[in-house]
Amino acid sequence: MLFVVVMSLTCLGMADSRREKSNDRLDNAAKVLHEIMAAPDNGIPEEILEHAKCIAVVPHMIKGGFVFGGENGRGVATCRTAEGWSAPAFFAITGGSWGLQIGVEGVDLVMIIQNDKGMRHLLDSKFEIGADASAAAGPVGRHASADTDWKLDTEILTYSRAKGAFAGLTLNGSAIRRDDDSMEAVYGRHVTTRSVLTGKVEPTEAAHSFINAVRGAKAQAVAGN
Repeated sequence: MLFVVVMSLTCLGMADSRREKSNDRLDNAAKVLHEIMAAPDNGIPEEILEHAKCIAVVPHMIKGGFVFGGENGRGVATCRTAEGWSAPAFFAITGGSWGLQIGVEGVDLVMIIQNDKGMRHLLDSKFEIGADASAAAGPVGRHASADTDWKLDTEILTYSRAKGAFAGLTLNGSAIRRDDDSMEAVYGRHVTTRSVLTGKVEPTEAAHSFINAVRGAKAQAVAGN
């Protein structure tokens, strides 16, 4: 009986720790959006945000390598629904690359999913950038220039803010998958990424900082004009 009690308390403690870390990730993702949009000349254009199907943020993704490279991070994503932005789903990004690169850096990554195909990949919660979903560096500034191709077939536009020295930054080959630990800690078992991102799950109290940051991102872009 004592063993059962100890194990139960241990499991509860682990769940609380995972929930706390997940909530911290939501707060950090909100800060990333606020800080990027606070400098509209180098931020995400208003038009990009207006057409976004989903917005995903990975605060402080670690990238590094010497010839061989890799990246690892955990993020949160929300998608548009008929009632507004959905509750956030938790995901992980992992992968590797090959090329002329050296160093280690922490990167705040923002991914704008801009069409239905890209959104379907995110709902499936497991895909590879470059192989399953196309990605390209998004335009920056107050407005997206009319001569850029951001409205074409590219499914994901990427924005990054580097905190260290690194060469050869690319997301091709990176895999996006569901973060099972965070999803279970926040929403419980048997809750799918699809149900969260399609608005079938209510956001938690801790999620509002991130959702409000997403809602306010376009307002910040407009205010900078």
